[in-house]
Amino acid sequence: MGGCSHRAGRAARKRRQKHESTIKSVSLCHQPHYVRLMKFLHQRGFTSTVLQPARFTDTGRGLQTLQTIKPGELIISLPESCLLTTSTVLDSYLGQFIKSWKPRLSPLLVLCIFLVCERHRGEASDWFPYIDVLPTAYTCPAYFADDVIALLPVGVRRRAAEQREAVREIHSSNQDFFRSLQPILSQPTEDVLTYEALRWAWCSVNTRSVFMSRLPNNFLSGQDNYALAPFLDLLNHRPDVQVKATFSDVTSCYEIRSVSGTPRYQQAYINYGSHDNQRLLLEYGFVATANPHSVVYVDEELLCDVLRGDKSLDQKIKFLRENDFLHNLTVSSDGPSWRLMTALRLLSLPQTLYHQWKAALLGQALCTETEEWSVQTAKTLCQRLLQDTLRALDKILHLNQQCEQPMREQLDVVRSLRQEEKCILGSCLEALRSSARRNDLS
Repeated sequence: MGGCSHRAGRAARKRRQKHESTIKSVSLCHQPHYVRLMKFLHQRGFTSTVLQPARFTDTGRGLQTLQTIKPGELIISLPESCLLTTSTVLDSYLGQFIKSWKPRLSPLLVLCIFLVCERHRGEASDWFPYIDVLPTAYTCPAYFADDVIALLPVGVRRRAAEQREAVREIHSSNQDFFRSLQPILSQPTEDVLTYEALRWAWCSVNTRSVFMSRLPNNFLSGQDNYALAPFLDLLNHRPDVQVKATFSDVTSCYEIRSVSGTPRYQQAYINYGSHDNQRLLLEYGFVATANPHSVVYVDEELLCDVLRGDKSLDQKIKFLRENDFLHNLTVSSDGPSWRLMTALRLLSLPQTLYHQWKAALLGQALCTETEEWSVQTAKTLCQRLLQDTLRALDKILHLNQQCEQPMREQLDVVRSLRQEEKCILGSCLEALRSSARRNDLS
């Protein structure tokens, strides 16, 4: 096992090095809006001689190292005065309105309203240099058209629709507060704090903020752990990169320190956490290539459809649900997960063997016929998922030829997710076939 793991790791490194050698970058530091951003940050105490904004052929905008960053060295140290937090908002012209409002507003909403109002003020805003470099639109599900959401895998589709509805609810349920801000707006509140503007702000905070735990605030409701970090938020995610990120009470800076280092003139990355690509798409609007955490999910609806001939299926599903065994059923390139195979073993048992159901969930070995049935059912599930993925890819190809650029960008993200699922499911089916061949020979 050790030898196989070593060879696989070395091969992966060689592929990554070859990929990195073909990546080209163009510096953005001389473009006017980045010059303005750096001047804005310098005035607030930030200096960076290690990183510069650049556009890369593989990820788009990011940060490039100007010198080698050694393991353990700081990538960036951003002073608290550069961070946009709820304290920033409460100390601003919005503070009196927020502090006097009942019921209390959430920290997320407060940040969103501030971004919308500051964008409305244009160059008169102190934060204009930062807002000017924020994306004007996002590829998060909150932006997705109905046709695009319909192309997502079932579980993601459900959560994507929920995300879009949550943003609509935030907008519709806070109209009274929005109207209270009319005295400080140069246009009617309904023209400034629109659904589209709030959606933009919500995605800006949700995709770009860093975690920064703050003390409870009497003027706000809920946990306050968002901080927008100009320049730092240009760092892209890579799943195999290790960093240490925290706010230092000693330096009063938000610091990111490299664990493994970065060569000169390469893109510097951070790591958002051990997220699969479904979660990255939902929360950040992108899909990471070569993501070792990626899996394909088997949802309850598909399980019930494949096994609909079983007269005791309802009781088995109820039993799995009561034992918290209906979520996180997955397949990876290596094969079905332990949780999925365990659930399938239970589903293979007749109701007459009810006394063995709990033992099956605890991993007790069952007869050969049960194991063969479970493997065959896992193959059927993979085949069904693969069919769904191929249909979605065909529809994406068709839609791409008809739609405008904003939808095309959304489709590109969904296509990346579906292409990855196609590869995972193909590898899983091959792993199941190989396992069956070995069992036949033994």
